[in-house]
Amino acid sequence: MPDFSIERGCGFTMVAGVDEAGRGPLCGPVVAAAVVFPSWDIDIPVVIRDSKQMTQKQRVAAVQWIQQNTIWAVGQCTPDEIDQMNILWASMLAMQRAVENLGCNPQYCLIDGNRLPNNLVGLPVVKGDAQSISIAAASIIAKETRDEIMRNLSNEFPQYGWDKNAGYPTKSHLQAIEKYGINQHYRKSFGPVKERIKYETENN
Repeated sequence: MPDFSIERGCGFTMVAGVDEAGRGPLCGPVVAAAVVFPSWDIDIPVVIRDSKQMTQKQRVAAVQWIQQNTIWAVGQCTPDEIDQMNILWASMLAMQRAVENLGCNPQYCLIDGNRLPNNLVGLPVVKGDAQSISIAAASIIAKETRDEIMRNLSNEFPQYGWDKNAGYPTKSHLQAIEKYGINQHYRKSFGPVKERIKYETENN
């Protein structure tokens, strides 16, 4: 289970955990979150761990607690930005934007992964959401924020099932793309979407 060991070892008092959600989907934004705990001697009454290992009910409870008891913010990059700079650099930029949106200046950032975004001082931590509570909290906020965005978009485009697949290339999602084509929310640089664009170009 993640704890505050890495935070305590940084040598700083204001440390932000940063993580992203949505690198793999074919559509929608990539969303990052940054979370700063005001104290590391704090009673946490909810489950905070890698968001992918939590139930929906646990994540909802965690989001509510995190939003009420920490300094947090999100940042994102649009599908167009992802196509322009690729998903890696778009993810880095979304993380940078999340930190900038905190409204405070963390002294140090713990980044989930093996790369530090530009202009951020800190430490990349591989599988950080399994080690650092701050990163785990950021992973929860990022995932739930992005899932909500995709649920809202699904109200406008129900044929794609984004409320269930969050834009990932499931079998039913790929079948929907084949049947209905794509729209402005798709990442045109991603393989299945590129193939669909090529097909539409060749057959129109």
